Amino acid sequence: MSHHHLKSGYKRLEDRLNRFPQKAPSSDTLTKILGILFEENEAGLVAQLPIKPFDAKTASMIWKTDELSARKILDGLASRALLLDMEYDGEQKYVLPPPMAGFFEFSLMRVRNDIDQKTLSELFHQYLNIEEDFVKELFLGSETRLGRVFVRESVLTNENAIHILDYERASEVIRTSSHIGVSLCYCRHKMKHLEKACEAPMDVCLTFNSAAASLIKHGHARRVEAGEGLEILSLAQEHNLVQCGENVRNEVSFICNCCGCCCEGLLAVKKFGLLQPLHTTNYLPVITEKTCTGCGKCVRTCPINAIKLVETETDGKVRKSAEIDSSICLGCGICVRSCHRDSIYLKRREQQVITPVNTVHRIVLMAIEKGMLHHLIFDNQAFASHRAMAAILSVILKLPPIQQAMASKQLKSVYLDRLLSNYG
Repeated sequence: MSHHHLKSGYKRLEDRLNRFPQKAPSSDTLTKILGILFEENEAGLVAQLPIKPFDAKTASMIWKTDELSARKILDGLASRALLLDMEYDGEQKYVLPPPMAGFFEFSLMRVRNDIDQKTLSELFHQYLNIEEDFVKELFLGSETRLGRVFVRESVLTNENAIHILDYERASEVIRTSSHIGVSLCYCRHKMKHLEKACEAPMDVCLTFNSAAASLIKHGHARRVEAGEGLEILSLAQEHNLVQCGENVRNEVSFICNCCGCCCEGLLAVKKFGLLQPLHTTNYLPVITEKTCTGCGKCVRTCPINAIKLVETETDGKVRKSAEIDSSICLGCGICVRSCHRDSIYLKRREQQVITPVNTVHRIVLMAIEKGMLHHLIFDNQAFASHRAMAAILSVILKLPPIQQAMASKQLKSVYLDRLLSNYG
């Protein structure tokens, strides 16, 4: 019997997760988490599935079973939000989402009796907040980040409001999505089981488009129309929550409404702020020192502790005023809303933040930066889709020369070298 078969289904699934650019470092805690979410035989089956979206026929060929049996297994996994099932050009496809944003969160996005959510929450806390290897990999593992922050549109000056781009607006994501789902906030739900949750609203986690359609179909999200989605956004902003979403311009799959005490992304910012775990907005707050009274309200409302009060002495008089650490500031605009003297305003950053076009673009960039591009292209190559290959190559062709060279080196492909030179 080969070494591959000696491994447990859970260890093989861990190996499968680590072929994706968003890795899940091995840990006894991770094995316990997977043990709650998957039966061992299920874990072994899922470990064989492609990284790219696939259909039931592909799964049946990999598993060496009939298509009807394969579809039954796939649909069962999708009903528990361990897989996402989506329509591509009228055809049913399945995909294994990464752990985050993915099946870790989905397990706590509604109250469930089929799994022990309290034990799962304790394990998540151990894996993400104490061991930290996964969080560092998730938020710091590549130059291209998984998530980005949306600016608070209501506090923009008239000039900035004119120049803000559509993809920078959370409201525009809501208005233009084909499907919108709302669920429990994974982070605060987890903290509730640990008796550490804050008072921020829980039912504010937004998913969009094909991911939302799958979660809605299986009851892990409640379908809402754009109007209610905007109301949820307004409610979150009233509670000074930060909007953190997928780091793409088109077809955003999620927007979380985050607090600084429970939410994984903002906790990572507070721990590793100088490394910028989340891509910031294209704005920075500016203090009007003449009118700032040093009341400290902005200090208290900043979710990542990027503002402090400093004392200055002029003509023998000591006065307090707010000071913003621009090296870690997210540019969310919560501080602007909190200032009753209008002593804070947002200005456009001099160096603009570059946002990937879509999910494929983001994943390819992350794969190149982590030296893992070959996993995307050659994963289960016998069943590889020409369309998937074309999508990946189209992204590579649009990259700067240095990143194209990195991609070519990783693939060690004469074909890719010639392709790049032909389009150079």
